[in-house]
Amino acid sequence: MQSIRFLIFLFIIIFIKPVIAQFPPPAGQIGSTAIHKDSSVFIAWATQCTINLGYQNIANPSAGYTSVGNNTSALGIAGTNGVVSLGDGGEAIVQFDRPLYNGPGWDFAVFENAFSDSFLELAFVEVSSDGINYFRFPSVSNTQTNTQIGAFDTLDATKINNLAGKYRALYGTPFDLEELDNIAGLDINNITHVKIIDVVGSIQPAYARYDSNNNIINDPWPTEFASSGFDLDAVGVIHQLPLNVLSNEFEINFQIYPNPVFKHQKLNINIYSRTCEKINMEFVNATGIIVFSKQADLNIAAWNNLSVEFPNDLKAGIYFLKLYHSNELKVKKIIITE
Repeated sequence: MQSIRFLIFLFIIIFIKPVIAQFPPPAGQIGSTAIHKDSSVFIAWATQCTINLGYQNIANPSAGYTSVGNNTSALGIAGTNGVVSLGDGGEAIVQFDRPLYNGPGWDFAVFENAFSDSFLELAFVEVSSDGINYFRFPSVSNTQTNTQIGAFDTLDATKINNLAGKYRALYGTPFDLEELDNIAGLDINNITHVKIIDVVGSIQPAYARYDSNNNIINDPWPTEFASSGFDLDAVGVIHQLPLNVLSNEFEINFQIYPNPVFKHQKLNINIYSRTCEKINMEFVNATGIIVFSKQADLNIAAWNNLSVEFPNDLKAGIYFLKLYHSNELKVKKIIITE
């Protein structure tokens, strides 16, 4: 009998736990993905914003629209220009000086002004590479849907994923463009627009909004105030196309990571080619000797993500990666360790 109970216990641990697995916790806790506004990962911030405000209470249009903030409030560094309150189902579309691209890890983060780790107002996040067609990050809300979260009630961040507003003020919720790879009509290496859409938060079927699993998203509602709904503070940029990619100064631009790199690791190379379909790569040691070379096929006017394995007999040390195209040469130093 004990052995049967033990087997049942193992079944619960192995098969049930993944179903109720939690997402990252609030800012400051172990495992949190929250990024503070002063983090060095941010290299730029949104520079343009258009707003389509929602009602203070979608179930009572006579209360009017939200009125806190305007299209300039979401620009610049988080915590500096106030916020714009989107209202029930309202949306904001932000743009940047240069397009975002899919780099290693997170690519941008959205900031809300929640005053605590548990009073959270949420929003969908979508991106576009043409300003016309938008594609939504797959969001998850595992909050119960039996009882409405009231206007001043709280949420558990560990039950929320890929929804902006997961973290308190001055801590951004990050998003990874890799999650939207291979979607027709979207170039994740040329993101020009980011759209933030308030989730409403009502569990009433007439007004409910749903996550990617078709679960109703339950968050504080109704909030019939001038500051109703998601309060957009800022959008911080982590990966943005370099200036020389957008100019005619260079035909080729590339980035490498990790660096230093272990000799048994793969070296990742992101190459942007304006015109060429092939690139020649040479790995040269400190004395100028070519230790090995490689040729790669490229997609034109897009970031190409390549990976290179080092020869087994390659020794640790300082090397140089040279990229050749026509009369153009680009060089980056690589440190290879044991």
